[in-house]
This record gives sequence, C-alpha cells and structure tokens, in this order.
Amino acid sequence: MGLPTNGSTGDNEFKFLIYGRTGWIGGLLGKLCEAQGIPYVYGTGRLENRSSLEADLAEVKPTHVFNAAGVTGRPNVDWCESHKVETIRTNVVGTLTLADVCREKGLVLINYATGCIFEYDSVHTLGSGVGFKEEDTPNFIGSFYSKTKAMVEDLLHNYENVCTLRVRMPISSDLSNPRNFITKITRYDKVVDIPNSMTILDELLPISLEMAKRNLTGIWNFTNPGVVSHNEILQMYKDYIDPNFAWKNFTLEEQAKVIVAPRSNNELDASKLKEEFPELLSIKDSLIKYVFEPNQKVNA
Repeated sequence: MGLPTNGSTGDNEFKFLIYGRTGWIGGLLGKLCEAQGIPYVYGTGRLENRSSLEADLAEVKPTHVFNAAGVTGRPNVDWCESHKVETIRTNVVGTLTLADVCREKGLVLINYATGCIFEYDSVHTLGSGVGFKEEDTPNFIGSFYSKTKAMVEDLLHNYENVCTLRVRMPISSDLSNPRNFITKITRYDKVVDIPNSMTILDELLPISLEMAKRNLTGIWNFTNPGVVSHNEILQMYKDYIDPNFAWKNFTLEEQAKVIVAPRSNNELDASKLKEEFPELLSIKDSLIKYVFEPNQKVNA
C-alpha cells in the first residue's frame, strides 16, 4: 500500500523533516541522510503542540516526515508505569497530532513504532515459526508503554498517509550505546533466554528511507526475518568480541521479581517487508554482517 508520489524523482528533490533529534534512531536518521546526500531538518516543535508542528511544516516544506520521537522510559519502560500522563502526552496525543497535521498537508509520515505489543500465544507458539502478521490484533498490554503503543497503532490505522514500522529490540553496530539491546543484555546480572524478533538498525534504517521514497504506507513488521535468543546473541558476543565473557540465565518468574512491568516476547512475520525488499537478511545473518564482524576482536 502506498500514496501517490509527491512528484519526486531524485534524491535532490527530497527533503525530510525528522522528529527525535536527541533520540537514538532520530540521530542515526540524520547521519543516514547526510551519507545519502538527502536534505533534512530536525523538527523543533513539540509533538503535542499542533501549532508548533504546523510552523515546522510551513518553514521546512518537507516531502516526507519521520517520527522517531517518543517516550520509552529511562532506564527502561518501567519508568512509564509511574509517568503515565507524560507517556500518553507524547506516545498518543503527540503522535496522533503529527499524523493529523501531515495528513492535512498530504504528507507521508514514517512512524517508528514498536512490535512489543504481542506475546506468544496458543496460535503463535514459541519455536513454531508462526509469527504475528501486520493485520493481527495486539495481545500484549502487560506494560503501560505497550498499552499506549497498541492504542495509537489502532488509531493511526485510519490515517492513509502513515507508515507504521514495528521495531523490536533494536540493535546496532555501536556496542557502546546503552539503548542497544546487545549492550543492555551484556550488562545485566542475569538474562532470560527466549527467541524473539529483532531489528538490526544498520540494515533496516536505510530501508525505511527507501520506504519513504516509495511512499509506502500502512503497518509493517519492521524486523529481520526469523528469531534469535538472548543466549545465541551472547554466544556470538563471546565468539566475536570477548572470549572471557560469561552470563547467567534466569526464568521469566525470576525476572518478574526485579522488574515493574512484564516484557513482551514474540515472533513477527517479516514476509511483507521481505517481499518488498528481497535483499533483507535473516536476523542471525544480519547480526553477523552488520554487528559482530565489524566489531570483531577475536581472531577467526
């Protein structure tokens, strides 16, 4: 699904307006635009302030808008449990306001959302290879963060100008970034070991720019095909980065005692994205190519 093109034929005719300058994904988007020679500007308006967004659009006159702003909580989503109004203001009110302003101007909005709105169930069982599809109804509301994200995804589905990208457990080649899923789990005292769909940003963020150029809209599972478990990632880390690295596992029941809100575990079906971008690598191949080989410290 897509909208008619905005008359753009070459990169020089694109101009991207990006929200989320201080965030991880927002920062990476700016670097990607620079590398590709695409003119871009970071939005200065607050998402929940309609007039400030309208002012941004009037001044920048973008061909496409990207929303990488949002509240995930620091240090993690447990923050949202005690800051519910702030979470709603940005994740629901702000995102809907930006989508509405973009629709008024006939602009495609690329919205970096989350796939942490599902959990394994009797139909999509762990290890079955049966993933949740784009049209499936979210079944995980264990955390307030996920609850707001599922809510806004459902409402955004009515906006034909929005491209919703379901990101999961994002990973990048920057292993020093505390938001990186690999960095997180290497610093935990103990980790669970559950296969999950994940997003390799080094491979997928450039694809999201191409999706904008193609004016693709609708919901997309924005993960690499397949699943990978915590232990599999940490074994790769040991093999490629630190041969002395060791870790301990614990159960979901044990994890529940040290976190405020439950966490989502699932497999998303990435076949729609793979069909549009056949070059998309499986999660394990992408991990090796984009993350572990560039950071390799252990001799092969």
